[in-house]
Amino acid sequence: MFLRLLSDIQWRAAHPKWRRMTSSQRSTSTTAEPHPVSLPAQAQVVICGGGIMGTSVAYHLSKMGWKDIVLLEQGRLAAGTTRFCAGIVSTARPVSVELKMAHYSNKLYQQLEQETGVQTGYMKTGSISLAQTQDRLISLKRIASSLNVMGIPCEIISPKKVLQLHPLINIHDLVGAMYVPEDALVSSANVSLALATAASRNGVQIHERTTVSHITVQKGRVTGVETDRGRIQCEYFVNCAGQWAYELGHSGEEPVHIPLHACEHFYLLTHPLKEPLSSSLPTVVDPDGRIYIRNWQGGILSGGFEKNPKPLFTEGRNQLEIQNLQEDWDHFGPLLSALLRRMPGLEALQIMQLVNCPESFTPDMRCIMGESPTARGYFVLAGMNSAGISYGGGAGKYLAEWMVNGYPSANVWPLDLKRFGTLQSSRTFLRHRVMEVMPLMYDLKVPRWDFQTGRQLRTSPLYDRLDAQGARWMEKHGFERVKYFVPPGKDLLDLDHSKTFYKPDWFDIVGSEVKCCKEAVCVIDMSSFTKFEISSTGDQALESLQYLFSNDLDVPVGHVVHTGMLNEKGGYENDCSIARLSKRSFFMISPTDQQVHCWSWLKNHLPDDSNLVMEDVTWKYTALNLIGPRAVDVLSELSYAPMTAEHFPSLFCKEMSVGYANGIRVMSITHTGEPGFVLYIPIEYALHVYNEVMNMGQKYGIRNAGYYALRSLRIEKFFAFWGQDLDAFTTPMECGREFQVKLEKGMQFLGQEALLEQKQNGVYKRFTMFILEDHDTDMDLWPWWGEPIFRNGRYVGKTTSSAYSYTLERHVCLGFVHHFDEKTGEELVVTTDFINQGEYEIDIAGQRFQAKAKLYPFSSLFTQRRRKDEVELSGYQRE
Repeated sequence: MFLRLLSDIQWRAAHPKWRRMTSSQRSTSTTAEPHPVSLPAQAQVVICGGGIMGTSVAYHLSKMGWKDIVLLEQGRLAAGTTRFCAGIVSTARPVSVELKMAHYSNKLYQQLEQETGVQTGYMKTGSISLAQTQDRLISLKRIASSLNVMGIPCEIISPKKVLQLHPLINIHDLVGAMYVPEDALVSSANVSLALATAASRNGVQIHERTTVSHITVQKGRVTGVETDRGRIQCEYFVNCAGQWAYELGHSGEEPVHIPLHACEHFYLLTHPLKEPLSSSLPTVVDPDGRIYIRNWQGGILSGGFEKNPKPLFTEGRNQLEIQNLQEDWDHFGPLLSALLRRMPGLEALQIMQLVNCPESFTPDMRCIMGESPTARGYFVLAGMNSAGISYGGGAGKYLAEWMVNGYPSANVWPLDLKRFGTLQSSRTFLRHRVMEVMPLMYDLKVPRWDFQTGRQLRTSPLYDRLDAQGARWMEKHGFERVKYFVPPGKDLLDLDHSKTFYKPDWFDIVGSEVKCCKEAVCVIDMSSFTKFEISSTGDQALESLQYLFSNDLDVPVGHVVHTGMLNEKGGYENDCSIARLSKRSFFMISPTDQQVHCWSWLKNHLPDDSNLVMEDVTWKYTALNLIGPRAVDVLSELSYAPMTAEHFPSLFCKEMSVGYANGIRVMSITHTGEPGFVLYIPIEYALHVYNEVMNMGQKYGIRNAGYYALRSLRIEKFFAFWGQDLDAFTTPMECGREFQVKLEKGMQFLGQEALLEQKQNGVYKRFTMFILEDHDTDMDLWPWWGEPIFRNGRYVGKTTSSAYSYTLERHVCLGFVHHFDEKTGEELVVTTDFINQGEYEIDIAGQRFQAKAKLYPFSSLFTQRRRKDEVELSGYQRE
C-alpha cells in the first residue's frame, strides 16, 4: 500500500549512509583541470554554454559552412540542466513553431548516433497524453489536428486502448487520450555530446572549464568576449548559458535583457520492477494529474509540475555545475500521490532517488531565441521551460539559419527575444511570474486565458476610471487592455471564471458593444499601441522612410498612410500607420508588441545621422478610438469644428482642441473599417478629454467598448493584424494589400525586388476569409486560431484569426491557402480561380465544418444585421 512506499522513503531519508552513497554516486568533480590548449585570439563566433542548446547551435553552424567557431563551457559539456533532463522528446506542442522544432529534433536525434558513433539512447516509444475531462480531450484533439496535417502520426484513443498500450495505467477516470507513436526517449547528455562530437569534427573548437565574464560591445556591435583564460575577439556571440543566461546578459557594456528564472524541478527514479518494464513502453503524460511517467532502466522516471513551485537563485547565485539540489519529499508528495493513483501497481516499488534540479522558465512559457535589440551580433537561445531536449535540435537549427542567412526558415516571432522589453526583466516580476508559469505547463489553457501575475505594470491614465465602470482586463506586452465591459447587474465572478472552448459567457456583452459601434458611438482605450516620432532637419526622415516602407510617404502634410515595413523578401517586419505631421516630421503607430522589434529594426536600418531623430513617444500619448456613425457628432460638438468627410476626409490627421485641451492629434482611422476617429492625447489631458467625450456622447448613446469588439469588427471586415495574420514571411501581394505598395514611387524600397517578382510570377499563398456555413454557434466548438483548412478534402493551410461576426451571425475565420501538387507535394501558384473553385472545410478539434471562401471583404450594402436564412453569401460584392 501507499504507507509501505512512504515508510521506504522515510527510512532512506533517515539513514545518512544511504544519503552519502547516493550523493557520491551523482556528484561531479568541480576541481579545475589543466588547459592543454590555449584559447584562440579571435574567432567568428563564440558560443557560451555546452548543454543541448550550445552544442546544437555549434553543430548546425558548422553544417552550414561556418568553421571558425569556439564553444566555451564553464564546467563540463552537458553538466548543467541538460544532464538532469528527463530525456522525453515530445512533438505535441500547441504553438506551430515549437511543434516544428520538436519534430525536427526527433528526426535529427534518430540519425545522430549513426552520424557520430556516439550512443544517444534514442528509443522510439511513443507517448500517451491522458484526458480526465472533456475539455482536456478537446485540447488534445486540437493538438492532434495540427500534428496530423504536419504529417506526424497521431490519434485520439479510448481508455481501453490506453490500457492495451500501457497495462499498468489505471484508466477508471479517463475519457480518452492522444497517442503519438513516433515520440521518443533519449539520453540528453549523450545527445549533447554527440552534437559536440560532430561539431568538433567540422572544425569547432570546444573548451571546457572556461568562464565567460564579460562581452565587449562597441558602436552597438559585439567585438569580443572576456574569459578567465583571456580575451577572444569575435563578430558573433551566442548566449546559451541556460539558467545563467540572465546574469550573463547583464555582464556586458550594453545589457541584454533575457527574462528567465529558475525553479526547482523534481522527478523520481525507481529500481526495476520484478518484471522490468519494456524499454519500448510509451511515455505517459497525465496533465490533469500534473505528472509524466517514462520507462527508466526497467523501472520508472516520474516527475511533474506542481501547483506550488519553488523558485531559486533569485539573488543570482552561481554554480559551475549543477548538483542535485536538496530532496523535499513533502513538496513532492502530491505528485507522488498522483503517480500512485495512475499506476497503483507501483506502491511497493523501491525508490532509488528523488532528483531535484533547476529548470529555467520564461514569462510566457515560450523559449527565447534571436538577436539582441541593443547589440548587433549578440544572439540568445535559452529558457526552454523544461522542453530543452524536445526543442534542442530545431531551435539550434533556426538560430544557426538566423545567423548565417539573416533570418530563419520559419516564423519564429512567438519565440523572438524582442517580444520582451526591459519591463519583463525585473527579478521580482520574474520570480512571481514563474511561480504561475510552472503550474501552467500542465494546466488546461482555454482560448483567451490571461496571466494573473505581474499585472498592472503598464496602464493607461484612464485605468481606474475604466476599471470602476466594469472593465475586464487582459495584458499585452505588459500593458493592461480592456477585453470588454461588464454591465451593471452581471455576475463578475462567473465571467472571470468562464473558461470554455464553446460559446463564452461574454458573447452577448461583446455583441452589444459591436452593435453600439455600428449604430451609435463607442470609445476604446488603445493607449498600448506603439508610437514613434521620426524627424530631421532636412529631407533625411522622408528619404529614409521611403526606403524602409512600401507605400509612398511623400504625401501632403496631414495625410495618414497605411504601409508595411518590409524585409528583403518582401515580408512584413511591421504593419503600421504613418501620419505626416510636417514636411520633416512623421508620427508612426504600430501594434503594441512592436515596441522593441520595430525600434530595433529602424535603428539598424536608419542612417547614422545626427540630423535624423527617432523618439519612442508611446508613453506620452493616451489613444482613444471613437468608433461609430455618431463619432463625428461627438467630436464636432467638442471641438467646434466640422468633422464631416468634406472637411475631415478619411486618412487625415490634424491637431485640434477637444474640450479645454489643445494639441490633440485627431486621425480619421479606427483600425476596424467602421467610421470614426482616433485621438492621440498628451497624457496630462487624458482624463479631461475622456470625461468630455463621455459627457457629450451621452445623447448619442455612447458607451465604452473593449478589444474583443474591435477584434470582431476588424475580422468581419477582413483586416489583417501583424503578429496574428501577418509576419516576416507574409508579403502584401499574398494578403490583398497591393494597394499599400507603390512599386513606382520614384525610388527603391526594401523588399521591392521580391514584390516585383511576385507580381510577375504569382504568389504561393493567399490570405482568405472563410464564413462557416453549417456551424451552430450555441452548440458547436468555436474556432479560435490555428485550425486546419481543407480544400476539396486536402489540407491547404491554417487559420490565423477567428471571431464571431455579429453582423453576419456567423463565425468568420481568416487564414492562408496554399496550393500543393497532389503527386509531388510541390508548392504551386495560388490563383483567384483556385480559391473560388474549391469546396472548403475548417477542422475544429477533429470535426470539419463547411466554409465559404472570400478574397475580398463584404460590401457595406450587406453590413446590416440579418437572419441566417436571409443571408446569401454568394451575392456579396467587393468593397
